[in-house]
Amino acid sequence: MRMNRPMHPTHGSAARQDAVSRTQVDEGITRVFQLLGKRWTGPIMSVLITGPTYFADLRRAIPGISERMLSNRLTELAATELVVRTVDNGPPLRVSYQLTQAGAALEPALEELAKWARTHLPERRRVPR
Repeated sequence: MRMNRPMHPTHGSAARQDAVSRTQVDEGITRVFQLLGKRWTGPIMSVLITGPTYFADLRRAIPGISERMLSNRLTELAATELVVRTVDNGPPLRVSYQLTQAGAALEPALEELAKWARTHLPERRRVPR
């Protein structure tokens, strides 16, 4: 029968701590993907990187997004202070959105993700019905 030998207290706890750190997701990554990992958020951010954009232009730039979903995502982004909403006095009354300094700071990361996707993710091909 094999006897368990006691480990040196600092060696054992350091090894356990190292194992725990390898298995836990970074808190910052978790927060980023909770926000940016939502459907439509990336495309919205990529359009806004080009500059202030009216709501209607955002909707046209992102095929398939509904007005309600676009409004919801823009509200979330404004609440996290990545986007600012500006109402232009009419007529007609128009609402534009633009990235804050914090939102604009995401541009290099979004560009790298787009570059990675072009290299590593194959294009989806439509299957004829």
